[in-house]
Formats: sequence, structure tokens, C-alpha cells
Amino acid sequence: MTEWAAVMAQALELAASPDAPRGINPRVGCVIIGDEGQVLGEGYHRGAGTPHAEVLALESAGSSARGATAVVTLEPCRHVGRTGPCTQALLAAGIRRVVFAQSDPTAEAGGGADELRASGVEVIGGVLSDRAAAINAVWSHVQRTGRPFVTLKLAVTLDGRVADSTGGPTAITGAESARYVHSLRSEVDAVLVGTGTAVIDDPRLTVRDESGEAELRQPLRAVMGERDLPPTLRVFDGEAPFVHLRTRAPAEALRILAERGVQHVLLEGGPILAAAFLEAGFVDEVVWLLAPKLFGAGPVSIGPLQYPIAVDVRVLDRIGNDVVIRGAISAAAR
Repeated sequence: MTEWAAVMAQALELAASPDAPRGINPRVGCVIIGDEGQVLGEGYHRGAGTPHAEVLALESAGSSARGATAVVTLEPCRHVGRTGPCTQALLAAGIRRVVFAQSDPTAEAGGGADELRASGVEVIGGVLSDRAAAINAVWSHVQRTGRPFVTLKLAVTLDGRVADSTGGPTAITGAESARYVHSLRSEVDAVLVGTGTAVIDDPRLTVRDESGEAELRQPLRAVMGERDLPPTLRVFDGEAPFVHLRTRAPAEALRILAERGVQHVLLEGGPILAAAFLEAGFVDEVVWLLAPKLFGAGPVSIGPLQYPIAVDVRVLDRIGNDVVIRGAISAAAR
């Protein structure tokens, strides 16, 4: 076969399977293809300590893998961790060609393509690399920067307010947006707010379904700031793990969260905390929920910034009667 995009698309679908891992491991899919384009085997990584996608695909293919092509979404690893190196498994199975999408950015596992080439295997890289990188955007970011990926989410009125003139808890967006926020929380490892938000709004910071019931998988609930927290706050209800980060420094907070295995943080405010993370260059993505309301007074969404920060808009959509704007912090702002 000379066209690998269609097969790579199959491998990417495997990588994005609902039970594929989130967290410390990348999502990887692999398809073994015969000379006539027939699928001989397939597999995807299911989590830390389990066989890698290539190994599962090879097991599925059996002896028919000899002389075949392995199409994999991430460059095969060459290191020994909880499992053996995928490069050696591919060589032992007699694979003659490897097609991969995204290069492995890690020092310990990267370089598998060169090892395979040195052993006489034909290697083709970069097929649908952008799609593969999108599936592992958070993981790749952590490997590249050494810190968690941060998504800043705020719900605001048309005049930029996050509460009315009383400054207290205020309903801003509708029920559809609330469900959207719960889906965002379900995708991250930690939800972070400041002590002011924790005390004034008393949020649960949990993932709940449409009936209001807590989901089985919950992100870590984190409150950042030096002030003591009243023990009656709902973050202490035991429905999800909780940590109080007694620091005002974004870098220190992210360091502590990284030590706990957190790779993706959803920052939900308040305004001072949002400004601190933005000015430190630690916000990677913004999710703005804009409600068609005007308060005329009340706290604004972001504290004062020393310089403008641009956002590259990726999503502009309507959710119920609200609008969601989602995008990445512009590279020019970093």
C-alpha cells in the first residue's frame, strides 16, 4: 500500500477509545496490515502497566505479522518500563515496515524509529501527525514543559461580570452550560479555585450527571491560597479527593499538583487567580462561557493584567442560550 492515511485513521480511532488511558500515559492505537491491505491485527493501550498497543496488535495478528506493516499512532518506544520495548517486539515478530504518526517527545522512549531503521525495518513517520498530537495534546505538553496543562474556564455576562453587585454566588449561565462544565471536569485530573471562590461560592467542584448524582471518576479538588478554609465547605464532603495548596505562587501550585500525578488542570477562578496564572504564562487554553445578561456592577472576570493576551479561537458555539468560546493562548503571548 502506498497510502497510509486511511489505516492511520483506524489506528487513531482505536487510540481514542473510551477506555483508553488518561493521565500519565499517552493514547496509542496500532493496526497490523498485510500486503493486500487486509487488517491482520489491532490493539490500543489501556493504561499504565498493561501491554502497549503494538504488543496487543501483534498478539492479535499472530504469525501473520511476519513481513507485515505496523501502523501506529505514536513512534514505537525503545525503553524498558513496566513493559518491554515495542521496538524489540516488532523486530521479534518480523515486521518489515512501521508507519507512525507522532514522534515520541520523551528522552527515555524516543528514538524508536532510528532503532528500527538500524535493524533494517522501513520506517515512515508523520502520517496524520496533527490528529495524533491532538489526541495526546495534554500528555505531549507535559513531556515538553514538565508542568500540567492548564485550561482556564470562566462564566461571564456580556459586560464581563462573574457575579452581581452583591459579590455573592450568582447564577450566570444556563443548565446546558452547567452540563458542559461537568463534561469539562470529567476530562481533567484536577479542578482548581482560589480560597475566595471556595469560601464565597462554596462549590462542590465534582462531576455530576444530569440527575445530580456524582460520577464514579472524580478529579482532584484543589483550593489555592494561604487563608484557612472553614471545615463546613462542600469541598470537604468526601465525595472526591481534596487538597489545599497553601501558596499564592502558580508555579508552586502546579509543581505540587504534578507530584500528585496531575497532568490537566481546570482552573475555575476567581479573577485574581486567573490573572496570576495568565501573567505567569501558565494558561494554555481558555473556555469562556458567555451569558446574555448585563449586571452593570459586580466583580469582573479577570484581575488587572500588565499586558494584553491574545487567544487563538478554536471553537465558537452556542450552548442553550449561552455562547462558548474555546481557544489556545496565542504563541505570541508566551
